[in-house]
Amino acid sequence: MAKLTANGITIAYEMEGSGPPLVLVAGLGYSRWMWHKMVPGLTGNFTVISYDNRGVGESDKPAGPYTAQLLADDLAGLLGELGIEKTAVFGHSMGGFVAQAFALTYPEKVTHLILSATNFGGPRHVPVTQEALAVLMDMTSDPQTRLRNGILISCAEGFAERQPAVVEEWLAFRANNPIDPVGYQAQMGVGLSLMSEAACFEHKLSAITAPTLILSGDEDKVVPPANVDLLAAKISGAETAVIAQAGHFFPIEQPETAVGIVTNFLQKQ
Repeated sequence: MAKLTANGITIAYEMEGSGPPLVLVAGLGYSRWMWHKMVPGLTGNFTVISYDNRGVGESDKPAGPYTAQLLADDLAGLLGELGIEKTAVFGHSMGGFVAQAFALTYPEKVTHLILSATNFGGPRHVPVTQEALAVLMDMTSDPQTRLRNGILISCAEGFAERQPAVVEEWLAFRANNPIDPVGYQAQMGVGLSLMSEAACFEHKLSAITAPTLILSGDEDKVVPPANVDLLAAKISGAETAVIAQAGHFFPIEQPETAVGIVTNFLQKQ
């Protein structure tokens, strides 16, 4: 892990592997740890840059709320300090909002765009399911139970039975790296700021010209996979892929499958 100063904050990052650059932008409340199961499969073909968004991990956590544009400017600053002029950008969930803002603001810096388990905001995206919302908003259980239930509702049915060791590793990570409530609330502002017709990305995405892949798990209850086609309809030539038996956290649930899809997309362009 290394740190640098960009856009007025300290950003923690890792850069490993060789080949064309690929930057990974994590989702709400997650540090670069979110990518730890995919990174080893990517580094043989790409120079992978994973980092902690402001508000999480070892990066600074200034007062919020934050916006997708602010975090996109952080990313531009990070890449500038690293001397990376152009890169593929892979944004997951909230990171997908950041990736959309980055591609729209800095098109000259984007070789490829991957939008993962995300949507374009506004009134016409497909929202979180009521089932998932009820679990994620539950405050009646003890913290450990809430965390486990949140993980399980965000993953495919039966994930805990198929991969119990991964669930325990996940719980241990969260126990040892608790979410900073101030930073988490500040990051919540990213999605909330995109809810209006005027602020959302829906009517702006036609400006994206970089080759684009839109990726989802077929059992995602947090950002339902119906958002894939909605996004694809707005970006000319966008490709889509939906991973079977995977939920919102397919980078952890099915990392090898995700690595294969991403690698094939990036190498054929």
